[in-house]
Amino acid sequence: MIDRPQGGDQPSSDKAVLVALDFGEPDAEESLEELRRLTESAGVSVQAVVQGKRSRPDAALFAGSGKVDEVGQALCDTGSGVAIFNHDLSPAQQRNLEQRLQSRVVDRTSLILDIFAQRAQSHEGKVQVELAQLERLSTRLVRGWTHLERQKGGVGLRGPGETQLETDRRLIGKRVKSLKEKLTKLTRQRHTQRRARTKNSVFSVSLVGYTNAGKSTLFNRLTHAGAYVADQLFATLDTTSRRVFLPEVGQLVLSDTVGFIKHLPHGLVVSFRATLEEAAQADLLLHVVDAASPARDSQIEQVNSVLAEIGAGHLPQILVMNKIDAAGLAPRVDRDEYGKISRVWISAASGDGLDLVRQALIETAKLAQEQTIQPEVLTA
Repeated sequence: MIDRPQGGDQPSSDKAVLVALDFGEPDAEESLEELRRLTESAGVSVQAVVQGKRSRPDAALFAGSGKVDEVGQALCDTGSGVAIFNHDLSPAQQRNLEQRLQSRVVDRTSLILDIFAQRAQSHEGKVQVELAQLERLSTRLVRGWTHLERQKGGVGLRGPGETQLETDRRLIGKRVKSLKEKLTKLTRQRHTQRRARTKNSVFSVSLVGYTNAGKSTLFNRLTHAGAYVADQLFATLDTTSRRVFLPEVGQLVLSDTVGFIKHLPHGLVVSFRATLEEAAQADLLLHVVDAASPARDSQIEQVNSVLAEIGAGHLPQILVMNKIDAAGLAPRVDRDEYGKISRVWISAASGDGLDLVRQALIETAKLAQEQTIQPEVLTA
């Protein structure tokens, strides 16, 4: 157990020490930088970073005993009130670490959930976040109380603990059931809206991409919608749809969706499936990529992986290589072997290349219209 100095300032929950262990993964440094940005996006200041290498996690403390002591010293030295691990911790590991460090311990999934809870604006978004949080909490609650279930006797442990556990399970279970029913209702409403759009033959386009790639900035440029934009991870959680009129093809619907990230918790993908279905039902995906990021290839791969998971991996896709101003590149389009636009290089912030995005939308929508309206075959 870490002995914190008596007296003086209390540790601050707005200050954190980051903990990142390298288990031989190729993207360890990139993942650590992402954790730093996630922490800052949650409104917490990074005071120190503790790194180390291991062949595999420690069963009890995830990190080795000496490394945990190093984390404890960093917490004391910086006055930080929370240790944030760049990994998922088991309930037992988290509990053991908090006892050892005498400090709050947060893992990567909990951090992402916290950001989602801060950012969700729509009713549907809030329901999805609460559902993901409660389902995670219920697992940890049950495991955390198993020592009471094993007790056969002892003062204060001959029933009250079990009663409390069952009460907590029942309350969380009822709330989860209620939230799932709400989500089902909201999903039905979305399907009704989609059927209406399909019936009216409105071409639908969804913006997808890694978080902070510039989707909302591009969305605002194309629709003048004024969607929230910030240089932080997960600035947009709620799907926003707007109609766009292009004289050459008429009306189309453009949707801005939640950004993806590496190691996005499966529970979040499941909870946000209703929102992500907007992408799965689109006629075209504009996959926005940060062209200036050294990790852009792995980010593209990660987004495509999640798209496949939600059933959108087969949809037509155009890569929009954004932030060319930061990469020192000029606007252009790349075409595939069939002459179709496959990539558009732009800067959504400055507007450079925006006409090329519109050109790509027009060409794709026209092709879709031609395929929909099949000419009648004349017979003698």
